[in-house]
Amino acid sequence: MTDHEWDENIFPLAYFITFRTHGTWLHGDQRKSVERHGRNLYNSPRIPPDPMFSELMNRNMTTEPVVLDSKMRGIVDLAIRNVCDHRNYLLSALHVRTNHAHVVSSAACHPKTVMNAFKANATRELREAGLVGDGQKVWSRGGSTRYLWRQESVDRAIHYTLYGQGDDLPDF
Repeated sequence: MTDHEWDENIFPLAYFITFRTHGTWLHGDQRKSVERHGRNLYNSPRIPPDPMFSELMNRNMTTEPVVLDSKMRGIVDLAIRNVCDHRNYLLSALHVRTNHAHVVSSAACHPKTVMNAFKANATRELREAGLVGDGQKVWSRGGSTRYLWRQESVDRAIHYTLYGQGDDLPDF
């Protein structure tokens, strides 16, 4: 049985949402990546490393990669919290790193709606603070939106978000 067959809720208990900054994880690099079309299913094989593909992806970038410094991370963190407050999403965990953010949140809507609101508000706030230009892409396309149907899954996602991200980041 799958995780959601044990629950009769229309919406999962929470979503585990991850999105990356623009240009910091390109297809073909050594970390592997997920294909956007066709095979982008849970636990599907990832695109293996391919230096030529990675170089092609790098050459096709129209703006510089975005690495979030401490001030930018603080703005993204606050922007996500503000979206949760404004839209009445329950925020269970949040961690903004230099090249990605993890959020565990509950909402009575589709997780892509939630993720898009996070990314849009964070981008607006970064632009208003003068930390990214008008033409700069801030986030990579899409992101990961995992459905968490059981409390055990929510607890694991919260723990990973808060404690599984490595060392604390220094202030820049």
